[in-house]
Formats: sequence, structure tokens, C-alpha cells
Amino acid sequence: MSQTDLAAGAGHRIGPEGSARLALGGADWRDYLALLKPRVMSLAVFTALCGLLAAPAPVHPLLGMVAILMIAVGAGAAGAFNQWIEIETDALMKRTAGRPLPAGRMEPAEALAFAIILSVGSVATLALATNVVAALLLAAGILFYALVYTRWLKPRTPQNIVIGGAAGAFPPMIGWAAATGDVTAFPIILFLIVFFWTPPHFWALALFVAPDYSRAGIPMLPVTHGFRETRKQILGYTVALVAVSLLPLPLGLAGSLYGAAAAALGLVFLALAVLVFRSAEANPRAMKEEKRLFKFSILYLFLLFAAVVADAWMRA
Repeated sequence: MSQTDLAAGAGHRIGPEGSARLALGGADWRDYLALLKPRVMSLAVFTALCGLLAAPAPVHPLLGMVAILMIAVGAGAAGAFNQWIEIETDALMKRTAGRPLPAGRMEPAEALAFAIILSVGSVATLALATNVVAALLLAAGILFYALVYTRWLKPRTPQNIVIGGAAGAFPPMIGWAAATGDVTAFPIILFLIVFFWTPPHFWALALFVAPDYSRAGIPMLPVTHGFRETRKQILGYTVALVAVSLLPLPLGLAGSLYGAAAAALGLVFLALAVLVFRSAEANPRAMKEEKRLFKFSILYLFLLFAAVVADAWMRA
């Protein structure tokens, strides 16, 4: 599918304002912002901030702000690479067809250059502002998301989101490393929390947007193995997530505040996962349990990582 074909098809998917910009042939700041996947980036930035604030090392406020900004820029660069690689598949899915590239509001070369500049700039600046360890982790996260997940795993295996979920788990380690210059047991556990959180979070979404993935030929688990197996996997990974989230307690890495938050949030997450597992709903539009789990999973991550910081400050 050529860029011209994508642009021609986009005229039926974008509103009057978008059509005007398409006719003028130029992207504006909203298109560049959309290229960064701001919703995904906000989760990455928050977990990175929590990793930095929970680290047992003081950080100058200015350097801390620069570090978080560069992590945000790096996460946005990964999102831009993702959209550059997936122009054709995005054009086939309703929820992504209006993005700048498939809608024809931005040239692919323009998006690629933007992604490269942001990647190099964020990694170099983070190295200068903090340390090489944090910069290398940021570079690894960008490359993993763009190449391992988007280019290699996503179009080939239904386990794409499991292995590829590691890309989204880098930020708390990067934040910790920006403050300390190293990676110890606790940031690795934070990495694992995000890693095991990603499958139930993303597969809950995949269940009620499965027709989109099927239309685009992307082998997401609901498409390749069916809804029942996906619901079973969601429950299994939720159990693993709750277990990993409680690890800091027996290891002496967190206190009672974190423990209470992890236990309470984990019980709610597990209860919602059980409801999804027991559901037999086949109509994506009627999947109330799946949509409830997806929404709560976002709240879960924010509250759990907020508890990490609050607990660390109380213990300090």
C-alpha cells in the first residue's frame, strides 16, 4: 500500500480540520505530539519518576527534571519508530487509522528523521546530565521497542506482547539508574512488575479490539488462540504479577505501606481477572469485564508505583 493510497483512504476517516491539514500537505504540532504516543509515554514517565524518587541517592532537582524529560523524549521516540514501522497496519485498524502517518498528514521520512533525532538527543543528554548506565538503558529500551517488539515480534507471534513488554518495563530502572548510577535488586523487581503487568493490561484491550487486529493480520492472542485462551492467560499473568509485586516484602526492600498497597491493589486486580476468566462474552462491544480490567490496570500501576515512592520516603 503506497503513501498515496493511504492518504486517499484517510479522507474518509479524518474530520474537516484534519482534511484541511491534509489538503495543505503539512503536519502541525498535534501530529508530532500524536507521533510520540503521549498516553503510553505518560505511564513510562511516571514509572521512571517513581524509580528516581525511590532511589536511595539524592538527585539535584534540575538534573532530575532533565533526566525525566529525556526519558519522556526517548519513550516518545520509540513510539514514533513504532508508528513509522506500522504505517500500513495502522491504516487497516479503526483505532489507529487517524494517526498522522496512515492519514497522510506526515511523510514517512519526516517521521523517521524525527524519531532518530529524538533518540540520539535524549540518550546523549541523559548521559551528560546523569550517567552512562542510565543512558545505555534508555537506548536499550528504545531499540527493544522499535526493533525487537515492533519489527520482529509483533507481526510474527502471539507472544509479542509478553516478550515485547520488556520495552515498557525499562523506565523505572532508568530512573533508578539516573539517581544511583547502578541497578540493584529493587529496580529489577520494578522492571518485573511492569513486565508481568503488560500482558493482562494489553490482552484485556486486545479482546475488545480483536476485529481490528484480525483485519490488519496482526497475530494477537485473541486472534490466533481465541478469547477463552486469552482470558486464561490474563488470569495466569495476573497471579504472577501479584506474586512479583509482593516480593519486596520478604526481601526487606519495602515496608508495610507498600505491602498494604500491593496486597489491596493485587486483590482487586485478581478479582477483576477472575471475572474476565469466567466471562464467555464474544461480542467485543459488550465486554464490560474486559474494559473494566483494562481501565483498572492503568490505575493499578499508578497507585502501586506511588506507593513505592511513599514507602521509600517513610523508610528513609
